[in-house]
Amino acid sequence: MARKKKELPLLEKVTITDVAAEGKALAKVNDLVVFVPYVVPGDVVDLQVKRKKNHYAEAVAVKIHEQSPMRVEPFCQHYGVCGGCKWQCLSYEDQIRYKQKQVFDNLTRIGKVELPEFRPILGSEKTRFYRNKLEFTFSNKRWLTEEEVKADVQYDQMNAVGFHIPGAFDKVLAIEKCWLQDDISNQIRNAIRDYAYEHNYSFFNLRTQEGMLRNMMVRTSSTGELMVLLQCKITSDAEKRQMLELLQFVGDRFPQITSLLYVINNKCNDTIGDLEVEVFKGNDHIFEEMEGLRFKVGPKSFYQTNSEQAYQLYKVAREFAGLTGNELVYDLYTGTGTIANFVSRQAKKVIGIEYVPEAIEDAKVNSEINGIDNTLFYAGDMKDILTQDFITEHGRPDVIITDPPRAGMHNDVIDVILFAAPKRIVYVSCNPATQARDLQLLDGRYKVTAVQPVDMFPHTHHVENVVLLERRD
Repeated sequence: MARKKKELPLLEKVTITDVAAEGKALAKVNDLVVFVPYVVPGDVVDLQVKRKKNHYAEAVAVKIHEQSPMRVEPFCQHYGVCGGCKWQCLSYEDQIRYKQKQVFDNLTRIGKVELPEFRPILGSEKTRFYRNKLEFTFSNKRWLTEEEVKADVQYDQMNAVGFHIPGAFDKVLAIEKCWLQDDISNQIRNAIRDYAYEHNYSFFNLRTQEGMLRNMMVRTSSTGELMVLLQCKITSDAEKRQMLELLQFVGDRFPQITSLLYVINNKCNDTIGDLEVEVFKGNDHIFEEMEGLRFKVGPKSFYQTNSEQAYQLYKVAREFAGLTGNELVYDLYTGTGTIANFVSRQAKKVIGIEYVPEAIEDAKVNSEINGIDNTLFYAGDMKDILTQDFITEHGRPDVIITDPPRAGMHNDVIDVILFAAPKRIVYVSCNPATQARDLQLLDGRYKVTAVQPVDMFPHTHHVENVVLLERRD
């Protein structure tokens, strides 16, 4: 006989007191810490507990008794379902205030290092349509919202194109309008969807690995160029003909597309790093522009997704580097060499290191098209490339700029940075928690002298942070 599931409590008239990780908010009920999505500090709510551990619980708000003065009306029709933009219900002024606090709390509680006064966070001028890249998934399993299920809505069409539902890997929420990227992205996605419906195209099934339409990516740029990449599973000549007819329709309907690409993917996942991308129309790349520099962006390239805030971020990194034209700079985790090329005019020489070989090829091209001849780029695992022998061969850097992934820097990399002993380290991070851990490891030899948070992603809890460390001589 199956054990009866324990009924979890309803907590009434609870005041939300703070924000927490992953875009959730926080309340305390006696000694129990409760994490709640889609509420803001100051809300008074009834909470239905969904999961309970010894010292914390996860809950959802089922009734709002009093609305916080910080609360604003979400502007997206998909808010609360698609899983993104969780802070739309919080005013932008309060969002950036809490992000500044998040950086401060991480650096003080985890890093436990002496800190200067923080600079005020740089908020994003654009809080809607700010992204330059979005990916949408095709699925034959449309996610039905609670309202649709309760209303017993019957859809003739269960194919959908949109975003994956958190916690349901094979279900996709049909997106009508997303506010993250220029509205051309919505127009293209919806036109492709309608054409596919009209012509009875098959949408991918993640469980059975059947169906033709898999994924689409749209990239916009500050230069006005536009890239669309369609990803399909093709197992017959008829399907290939269908795909080409769809691409022809897209090219005709949207002549402003400067790079119309496709990739045939018959694998079990949507990654395209190991696949050949074909050009249907236009170029195999677009360009981004920043302070007169042009950066080539291909379908596999990494580029900061908020172009305007990336410029603010890189200006801070360059300022913190304190370059006079005589410095040797190492740019770790250089990606496509954006920061390396951006600071090269103020440096004697810049050496960039990155794990992804294709990104390093892009970095070299970006130097070439901008007439930059004082950069060198190396591809490989950071801890394998950046060794004491490498430093002996290329020289001790005066400045190290490092922009690692969310996991932060490997201990071996930190050891080599300490061996290299640059005068200054500029640490750019998308995760202040792992940044704080790394600062603690550098603390014996380096002192934090400046901190500048930058908001790259409005309506989410993510924040970038730039820290300047100077050697203790």
